[in-house]
Amino acid sequence: MTEWQKSDWREKPRVQMPDYTNPAALAEVEAQLAKFPPLVFAGEARRLKRQLGAASRGEAFVLQGGDCAEAFDQFSADAIRDTFKVMLQMAMVLTYGAKVPVIKVGRMAGQFAKPRSAPTETLDGVELPSYRGDIINELAFKPEARTPDPRKMLQAYTQAAATLNLLRAFSTGGYADVHQVHQWTLGFAEGEKAERYREMAGRISDTLDFMRAAGIDSTNAPSLQSVDFYTSHEGLLLEYEEALCRLDSTSGKWLAGSGHMLWIGDRTRQPDGAHVEFCRGVLNPIGLKCGPTMETDDLKRLLARLNPENEAGRLTLIARFGAGKVGEHLPRLIRTVREEGADVVWVCDPMHGNTIKSATGFKTRPFDSVLREVQEFFAIHRAEGTIPGGVHFEMTGQDVTECTGGVHAVLEENLADRYHTACDPRLNASQSLELAFLVAEELSGLRAARAAEARAAV
Repeated sequence: MTEWQKSDWREKPRVQMPDYTNPAALAEVEAQLAKFPPLVFAGEARRLKRQLGAASRGEAFVLQGGDCAEAFDQFSADAIRDTFKVMLQMAMVLTYGAKVPVIKVGRMAGQFAKPRSAPTETLDGVELPSYRGDIINELAFKPEARTPDPRKMLQAYTQAAATLNLLRAFSTGGYADVHQVHQWTLGFAEGEKAERYREMAGRISDTLDFMRAAGIDSTNAPSLQSVDFYTSHEGLLLEYEEALCRLDSTSGKWLAGSGHMLWIGDRTRQPDGAHVEFCRGVLNPIGLKCGPTMETDDLKRLLARLNPENEAGRLTLIARFGAGKVGEHLPRLIRTVREEGADVVWVCDPMHGNTIKSATGFKTRPFDSVLREVQEFFAIHRAEGTIPGGVHFEMTGQDVTECTGGVHAVLEENLADRYHTACDPRLNASQSLELAFLVAEELSGLRAARAAEARAAV
């Protein structure tokens, strides 16, 4: 087989990508991006891969979350801080439930492009290209706004670099101190409707108090005040991805320099397609969305193409079926992976299969459906004797009203109050933290069940 080149994807069938009308402008932007520094570094990607390898063995748990699609006009330091803050809170609760480290991966600093169900949309008899994310075109329904503009890649790079800069400062500058994070969480648990979560929050407090009494605190244990935080996005716009691809001098392999982890979407996972071709050649950890249409033979081909050396932590399978459908699809995929002897991380995305249209016309996701899919995911892994390695949420630290339900119940009539997403509905800060408590309960139950099974086997 000939050596992989970062431009090989251009010879493969491409889907869900824009047709730029000005090739010269596109080439100029690609040339500029090729000169810019990478946004992430190979050592970081390798570290994430090692940690994901631990998750595949049940020695860690993955929390992946963030925006459906990052928007240029909603970019702010406060928004980044708020999402980072909620993810830290979620990670602390999950760590307590799982009793293993939680790997924190943000859908941030690169999640600018979105696949669409149709290439065009029609409004009042006018047909225009679909909105594909701010890195490609604009939301406004005007011909000039919907025309793909390659210069938007430069703005996306600038925003991603600024986001990463702030995330690195938050991660290592004391903002992530474990005691401070828990104080934020206590505020949620003290709400009158959050009584169910108060006991677990209290147990976490007792643990931290014991550690402090034993002389273990942020002043003498640096790991209690800093965290590893990684970024990820769907590797959809391949001109951008190729332009930021860099050769790692340490390993001699290619790094996708746009983010620590890329994933391939359910619409772009054709085994012989452009997106699989690009992702198979980079050293980064790769995610693969697995929806109801994933065929067994395709999964076998994708396992072989994306991780031919069966490297631990290289491939994460992100299951997205919808509540009530997990039992129909996940077991056959688990058995396929087992038959192939493949080393993968199993992650549950309970968002994309549970999108509905409300009576008020808004696209939404019911909190109860999201939770139900997570519960089904855990139940099936327990039945199959395999490891549920993580969860993947579209969420924000802001007080939006986009998904219904939760302890501070968002009703259908509330959706219009603060519906800010340009694409898919996100869990707000309260719903995200509540879900973390509920997933922690699942993890605690799974741990107890496996311990009982181990004792019975002796």
